[in-house]
Amino acid sequence: MSKNIWIINDYAGTPYHGMEFRHYYLAKELIKLDCKVTIISSSYSHLFKNQPTHKREMIEGIEYLWLKTFNYGDAHNKKRVLKWFWFMFKLLSLPFRTKKPDVIIVSSIAPFSILPAWILSKFYRAKLIFEVKDIWPLSLVEVGGFKSTHLFIKFMGWFEKFALKKSDFIVSNLENYGEHIKNLNIEREFSWISNGIDLDSVRDTKLLNKEIADKIPKDKFIVGYTGSIGIANALDSFLESATLLKEKKEIVFVIVGKGNERERLKKEFESENIIFIDAIDKNQVPSMLELFDICFLGWNKESLYRYGTSANKIFDYMLSAKPIINAFSGAGDIIQKAQCGITVEANNETEIKEAILKLYSMSEEERNILGKNAKEYVLKYFTYKELAKKYRELF
Repeated sequence: MSKNIWIINDYAGTPYHGMEFRHYYLAKELIKLDCKVTIISSSYSHLFKNQPTHKREMIEGIEYLWLKTFNYGDAHNKKRVLKWFWFMFKLLSLPFRTKKPDVIIVSSIAPFSILPAWILSKFYRAKLIFEVKDIWPLSLVEVGGFKSTHLFIKFMGWFEKFALKKSDFIVSNLENYGEHIKNLNIEREFSWISNGIDLDSVRDTKLLNKEIADKIPKDKFIVGYTGSIGIANALDSFLESATLLKEKKEIVFVIVGKGNERERLKKEFESENIIFIDAIDKNQVPSMLELFDICFLGWNKESLYRYGTSANKIFDYMLSAKPIINAFSGAGDIIQKAQCGITVEANNETEIKEAILKLYSMSEEERNILGKNAKEYVLKYFTYKELAKKYRELF
């Protein structure tokens, strides 16, 4: 039976507008499973490269409703909090804008949208799904430096518990999220639906511009990273490992991307064996990964990762069929499960260096086996086609 699905996420984007892409990919696959999908997002996000200019758009069969909010600047601007509440109240206008839903999925970072979504689910007698990508307010306490006794944290915590108790289904892309639910003394089951790979996007891969491709040495062993360059990406220890290997002239480190740590890291570390390259379009990333011999993924040593992670670049790396070094000290390590690389302690440049040398000393055939394991694993378990089937089975 066909289902009409609303997905509420004020950061949901498109390939044209920019990140986030999870719900765009899921929506495309849900449509193939006889669903109609409306994504309700915000008219402004600091993650977008192009802000929406229309109130409503049809994009590849997906209806997008861009609720009018305001420009709050960057991620750290305090006006961003006001935007969360403005978006929350705007949701109550949805009955006048689009068709009755059978299912409402709430997936905003801050949990405030759950209250109007719950009201709408009762009004429409629709199933309500609470999806967690980041554990708020816990992330603000363990990573952001807020005290658990802070009034705003307690206020946000009330919304989180409300969501966990009132939703018909709970979904998370964090494999060990059930432990967090137990820690809140709430008896509920959840479904693990990870991030993954959109095969349509992979088929749309574009070649690198020649001037970018020419920056990558052709006769060297390339250890590469693509993605955001911020504090959370733990690139200091990666680049420290590069300095420990500076005598190994045949090993070159390539960092591709942008972020608020890029200029500092470039000024401090750029050298003959460390190359920084500006961010490239997402459809060029597979072409870049083809030039790497091994891929690096780094995390800080945060207790929050005991609940798991689901970084998009993991799946991009795995699909590239290249061995992966994962500097990670948390739960749900997919690299170990897939047997496609080496996991080392987070923030440990010595272990990262030893892992690089171990992979470098392997034969090409041994590295190819690791890469083959990665690609087979991601195609079996983590395509959005398979992930959308898990969602469809819930309702």
